[in-house]
Amino acid sequence: MFLDSLMGFFSTDVAMDLGTANTLVWVKGRGIVLNEPSVVAVEKSTNRVLAVGSEAKLMLGRTPDEINAVRPLKDGVIADFQVTEHLLREFVHRVQKHKFLVRPRIIICVPSGITEVEKRAVIDSAVRAGCREVLLVPEPIAAAIGVDLPVDTPTGNMVVDIGGGTTEIAVIALNGIVTKTSIRTGGDEMDEAIANYAKKAYNMLIGEQTAERIKIEIGSAFPLPEEMDMEIKGRDLVRGIPRTLRVSSVEIREALQEPVGQIVNALRESLERTPPELAADIVDRGIYMTGGGALLRGLDLLMREVTNLNIRVAQDPLTCVVRGAGKILEKLEDYEKVILSGHRD
Repeated sequence: MFLDSLMGFFSTDVAMDLGTANTLVWVKGRGIVLNEPSVVAVEKSTNRVLAVGSEAKLMLGRTPDEINAVRPLKDGVIADFQVTEHLLREFVHRVQKHKFLVRPRIIICVPSGITEVEKRAVIDSAVRAGCREVLLVPEPIAAAIGVDLPVDTPTGNMVVDIGGGTTEIAVIALNGIVTKTSIRTGGDEMDEAIANYAKKAYNMLIGEQTAERIKIEIGSAFPLPEEMDMEIKGRDLVRGIPRTLRVSSVEIREALQEPVGQIVNALRESLERTPPELAADIVDRGIYMTGGGALLRGLDLLMREVTNLNIRVAQDPLTCVVRGAGKILEKLEDYEKVILSGHRD
């Protein structure tokens, strides 16, 4: 017991939003200290880690045969156990500064639809990466706390958290999730839809990073006051040579119809399953959108048109989940009920 409290005194407790696209880390008393892509570059022959985060992301789609740049998380859960461990260890070391001998306590945010096996994989990865205590928190609850919603009251609060791999829709009351819908559609599926559109419409192959750039620069879910266009570069599938062309925001909106439609349908389904008393609260309070996907132009307007409810995009939606996890970390006793499960050495 004494040793545990001594470890707690010396260690840097961290909260982590372990995302499919990006990983954000909050350190107790310091706030957000790290925001990096969830990418690891590994040398195939020796399994040696060459780069993690931004440096590794630059290598995506550009590596020689002997180097593998991978995103170890798919649809919000671990797809590659060993590489995730490297990712966690590297990020924990970066924020621990020089405290290599002291193992931290960590809170990790996970999708609400996670299975017991997937939970175990996250906990095991964190323990093997050097954490002494691992606590899991559902992403929608962390997002709601990050937006300063009163999750401990009987009032219903609805959050739509659109990440890289999943969209989490939840109605929260009394520190728990009353109804939840977790679909494995997010920013990655939007990028994929753009790449597929370029292939079908123009016989052009574009990379994952190009598709992401198109989504950020001209992507939209609702007609824009002023439509935009941009120049994209890729490989002509017919002639096999590089080429350039211009695409418009109207075409990209068409390309995004399927993933955006899936998110809107999930919201509709979630509202249908909400108990009437809480549905009345949502009419009064509106729905909060968080996560990187909330930045897609016009998505809030489309949802408003479909649901006829007030849709609010959170301030800095990308950091809502980790900010909420940070608040839980700072006041663990107050938020004990929101913790999903945990592991202690």
